[in-house]
Formats: sequence, structure tokens, C-alpha cells
Amino acid sequence: MTDHQLRLGVNIDHVATVRNARGGAYPDPVRAAKLAEEAGADGITAHLREDRRHITDTDIDALMEALTVPLNFEMAATDEMQKIALRRKPHAVCIVPEKREERTTEGGLEVAREENRLAHFIAPLREAGCRVSIFIAADRKQIEAAHRIGAEVIELHTGAYCDYHAEGRFAERDRELEALRDMSAYAHSLGLEVHAGHGLTYETVQPVAAFPEVHELNIGHFLIGEAIFRGLTPAVQEMRRLMDAARS
Repeated sequence: MTDHQLRLGVNIDHVATVRNARGGAYPDPVRAAKLAEEAGADGITAHLREDRRHITDTDIDALMEALTVPLNFEMAATDEMQKIALRRKPHAVCIVPEKREERTTEGGLEVAREENRLAHFIAPLREAGCRVSIFIAADRKQIEAAHRIGAEVIELHTGAYCDYHAEGRFAERDRELEALRDMSAYAHSLGLEVHAGHGLTYETVQPVAAFPEVHELNIGHFLIGEAIFRGLTPAVQEMRRLMDAARS
């Protein structure tokens, strides 16, 4: 059994989505981040997209100023985002695939196909002191490529597992969960730190939280949605409770 407390990273992107729907200053993602931190989040995740559809450059500055927990800066592997990360030097950067037409991140990064480019892309980020994470599917080939290019962390995409659960496709859900379990153990055996996230809810979090090799779960959209009904503090506290229960 791997002995460490499971960390919770709360993604506050969609507080900014609601703010941007009206173009004003409210609700403030930094206020949400501080509330999440007080409620038991171990880190805050924010994805600065190329089209700035939710989080903005100003938000990143304000988050880095306000937070006492680490900021996990999600970004595409573009020159613009690399420059921003090198200027701000967040605790962690997570490299994710990004397409303008997608509503949310649709799958894992294709590391094996772009190994050389990504190795050169992440090298200056590592030199700047950022912990580099690669968002990938639970696939042996992608894990091995992430390891070869010098990533310290992988984040396994749990979206397919969560989608199968929501659709009642339980045989496929269980197969996907088994792949996540096996690949968590495999990545850990290579010396990678293992994170997981995307689409996790109160119903789906515990089987993933129970994997001993997983160090961190990153959860956003569900918690921001749940906050409408119960408030952000109780929403985060309940996720923290379920995660801790799965570990004990």
C-alpha cells in the first residue's frame, strides 16, 4: 500500500464561465478558490484556454497572488502558454490537449506521436521549477512516452469511466475502471506521480480514490454545479469526506 494522503485539486474554471456570461466581475473565481482552499482543497486548478473562454490572464495573476495552496496551471502545448507559464512560474503545469470547438477537454494528450516536440516543450518549464504533469488516457504507450520525455506526473483521464457510469453502461465502466487501476500501478512502477480527473462526481469518485498509487484528484465542473444547490464549502467538504473514506 502506498502511504500518502490523497490530495484534492479543485478546478474553478466554471466560476469564470458564469462570470463571463454577463461580462461583469461576479462571481469571482479567486473568491471561489479561497473558499475551496478553506473547505479542504489541497490545490487549485485553472485552465487558461487559447480563446480565454473562462479563465483570463488577470485571473491567473490574482490566483497566484491570493492562494496559499499550490496553483495547477492547465495549458495547451503552445508557445504563448509556455511564455505565460515561464513568466508566472506556477507550482505546477498540466499539459492538456485543446481544440477550439470542444466544450471541455475531450481526451488525453497524444504524447507518443509528439514525443520529440513535447520533450522540448516541457524542458524549460521543468528548469523554471514547475512540476510538469501530462494529461493522458489510461494507455501504456502514452504513459511510457510521458515518462521518456521527462514528465514528473501524469494525470489519467477519468472522463470515459464517468460517462459510462452516467449512461448505465456498467460493463464498459468496469473495464475502464480496471484500465485506470492497472495503469495507475504501472505509471507508479515507472516512478511517475499519478493524478486523475475529469467528470468525477460523488457517485464515481470513490473507486478511483481507492487506488493506492493515486496522489491527487482534480475535480471542477461537478463541484461548481453542486455549489449552486448546497454552497461551495459543503460541496468541497463532501468530496473531501468521500475521498478520505475511500482511502480508509
